Amino acid sequence: MNLATQALRQQALNKDEGDTSPSSFLSQTGISLKANYFQTILTDLPKVGFFEIHAENYLSEGGPARFHLEKIRQHYPLTIHGVGLSLGGEMPLDQTHLKRVVKLVNDMQPEVFSEHLAWSTHNNAFLNDLLPVAYDQQSLDRVCEHIDQLQNALQRRVLIENPSTYFEFTHSDRSEIDFITEMSQRTGCGLLLDVNNVEVSCFNRSADPFEYLNAFPVDSVGQIHLAGHTLDDNPTVPLKIDSHDAAVCHQVWELYRHTLQLTQDCPTLIERDGNLPPLSELLAEAQQADHIRRSLA
Repeated sequence: MNLATQALRQQALNKDEGDTSPSSFLSQTGISLKANYFQTILTDLPKVGFFEIHAENYLSEGGPARFHLEKIRQHYPLTIHGVGLSLGGEMPLDQTHLKRVVKLVNDMQPEVFSEHLAWSTHNNAFLNDLLPVAYDQQSLDRVCEHIDQLQNALQRRVLIENPSTYFEFTHSDRSEIDFITEMSQRTGCGLLLDVNNVEVSCFNRSADPFEYLNAFPVDSVGQIHLAGHTLDDNPTVPLKIDSHDAAVCHQVWELYRHTLQLTQDCPTLIERDGNLPPLSELLAEAQQADHIRRSLA
């Protein structure tokens, strides 16, 4: 068990010092929580480790989404994945948005809060995408300052996800691995290792994903994401797109096996955001991840 997972285990136990049993968040794979599945989950109570939500879908204190979330959290651990704080953006963090996220986290008490190494705001406009940062000192200082603000506001350690990228900045002066490593060391944040992002980015940059994983600061990894992607097989510049609208592919499963050999066992999520299948298909992928985890334990 790596250092980040040990910290998350202790965090889970601290929520109820009288309960020393491992949280299912740690021992069983989770899946994305989508409105399509609310009724099935509450009726069938399927066997799954946890559910993960996107923070921005639940910032309202009322409405049907929040109603069902309150019901589901009575039966399952939750993790919260932010997509709108724009930690890599040039603008200061939106304090109104941050306060709403803090309120959600305080209300839901998730096992983990995570965000992205990306930006999505410019001149007070919100862009519906997660855009990459340049890997230079100016970007590093800005990202670290924003992570410090986020962790201070939440009063907890957060996990930051490695990005999916489609190009490289010519003025980057260090590698993505070096940037992420220093970011984690300076802020004390943990890392969310999205294995699909590794496959997508390395394909698009003609890099070796296994070499990327071998260099990754795995002691800081507190959670793993698995997802599907789309191949745009343009004959001039083929790209893999981080679409989250397909099943986890063979290449990502192989990278996952390799990742667990580096991290040891680690909380894992099957992430799906589009082209949603029946819930049973996501549960089957979660069971496949659990089988791999057990086989390597």
